[in-house]
Amino acid sequence: MARTKTPTTEPVDVAPLDEQALNQLQNGGSALVAEHSEERDLVNQLLGQVQMANSFARFADVVSLTRLKHIKETKMYRALAGKKGIDPDGNEIADVGTFDGFCQALGLSRSKVDEDLANLKAFGEQALNQLSALGVGYRELRQFRKLPEDSRSALIEAAKTGNHKAVEYLAEELLARHETEKTELTKALDDAHADYDTQSQVLADNRKELDQVKQELERVKRRIQTMPPAESVKELRLEVTGMAFEAESLLTNKLRIAFETLVNAGAESGHDQRAYLANLLRQIELNILAIREDYDLPDSADPDATDWMAPGALERAQAAIEAN
Repeated sequence: MARTKTPTTEPVDVAPLDEQALNQLQNGGSALVAEHSEERDLVNQLLGQVQMANSFARFADVVSLTRLKHIKETKMYRALAGKKGIDPDGNEIADVGTFDGFCQALGLSRSKVDEDLANLKAFGEQALNQLSALGVGYRELRQFRKLPEDSRSALIEAAKTGNHKAVEYLAEELLARHETEKTELTKALDDAHADYDTQSQVLADNRKELDQVKQELERVKRRIQTMPPAESVKELRLEVTGMAFEAESLLTNKLRIAFETLVNAGAESGHDQRAYLANLLRQIELNILAIREDYDLPDSADPDATDWMAPGALERAQAAIEAN
């Protein structure tokens, strides 16, 4: 039996190892480990200092709110993830590596720390210390945080004087003013909503009327399509005559009365409304001119044209249409 020839394997070129890149990767990993260890050591040191102080009154001497703010924002407390602890009251903490657990290890509640940090953000550490030194409590600070920035700045300046009465008086004045402005803004917003609701209702009514007109026109269109041409022209002219009468009636009655009322009101208040009315009237004129141009209507008046407002005008128009 012949021997099977063993296949030969071609050599494969292997790219040379980039030792510099490998070293950078190793150094980067070492730096991350070192940074994590450093953060863990700093947080452990902080917890040890607080626990050694063993007094909430001395908490501000051990860690400032600014430092605590940094720990929360950078999430340094996560360096203690999975670590159990005991709070100052002897209660076990399941995980010091959460912010709730970290606050508990400091002898504080999460809500208390969040309240302090909110005050720090609103007033700054120096001003917050000055306000606290004047006996301003959490309830007052919570109200002060609602004030606009310029009002808070005024309170901070007053706190620098160290005069508690001056701060209290200014705070009452600023809070009262803020409440008044808030009430006015709320009323303005409610009025705007009411106007919007009214306009929405008007638009809804207009849409309803427009739909009714469209439906009526569709019925007329179907009826006219079944008529002889001469009859359909008479029907259409009668429809147009009625619409023209309604339009002129609206202009000469409702619109004229509305114009007169606004002109008189403007005269009494000292605010001339004629320019505003002129713009409205110009828009109506432009629409009329557009209709004339669209259908190439002559400018000259027809001596036989109907005066729509005269008594019996519709009846005479209908009679004229039937006569044609």
